[in-house]
Amino acid sequence: MTTCAYVTFDDPDGHDDERTPALDAWHATGINGRPERWDDPGVDWAAYDAVVVRSVWDYVDRRAEFLSWARRVESVTRLLNPAAVLDANTDKTYLRDLGVPIVPTHWSARELPLWDDYVVKPAISAGARDTIRTADRDRAQAHAAALEAAGRTPMVQPYLDMVESEGETSLLYFNRRFSHAVRRTPMLAPGMTAADGVRAQSRTPAPDQVELAEKVLAAIPQALLYARIDLVRLHDGSPAVIEVELTEPYLYLRAEPEAAARLAVALRELISR
Repeated sequence: MTTCAYVTFDDPDGHDDERTPALDAWHATGINGRPERWDDPGVDWAAYDAVVVRSVWDYVDRRAEFLSWARRVESVTRLLNPAAVLDANTDKTYLRDLGVPIVPTHWSARELPLWDDYVVKPAISAGARDTIRTADRDRAQAHAAALEAAGRTPMVQPYLDMVESEGETSLLYFNRRFSHAVRRTPMLAPGMTAADGVRAQSRTPAPDQVELAEKVLAAIPQALLYARIDLVRLHDGSPAVIEVELTEPYLYLRAEPEAAARLAVALRELISR
């Protein structure tokens, strides 16, 4: 039987509720999946037919170490997603080079645009960590300046209040094939806190959203086991990319009955190449 590592992190609280459905689906397609911590020095990565990066949610504070690990693994076996993809995708400055509409973003603490409401976050982060939303331009500038002083690239964006009604749309692709989409609740909506988490429900994406997501994917030459393209609509109604998740995205496997099976089939296909 083919054996693949399901790469995670030291998670005593069991936050990764997608591990079991993913591994069950892998097994059904003839893949023996074993959970492994990415930073466990005792793992023989070369013993695996493929190593699949999944819930490595502690990499943010150890990005250089994580990327070094990825390159080492890729030198001895198949890494999905590939190390070059992880390198580029773990720093959100990649958004500047996408060549597609993105949420308007100012990449400095200086000369902030005049917006009614600001979201300020670091370019290397996960979730809403070190992220603020404020209508106070001085506070937004101070937070961006603090990030710069710490050697981090700030991202300053306008808060798009239409996400409270429209929501964010996440399109999920496995081996570049569309699997499913969800509407995600915004974490920074009034009354929401990080502890509330992101809630999602199944959604059929509009044609213009599919067109934009697939344009993003077409520009990435490497093999992609999974990709999550997060979109919002701007004030003129046009779709824009807010993030391209290629490293450790939550895949919303429970939102679509066949999603875990599709992921397993995609993995089998890539291993067989």
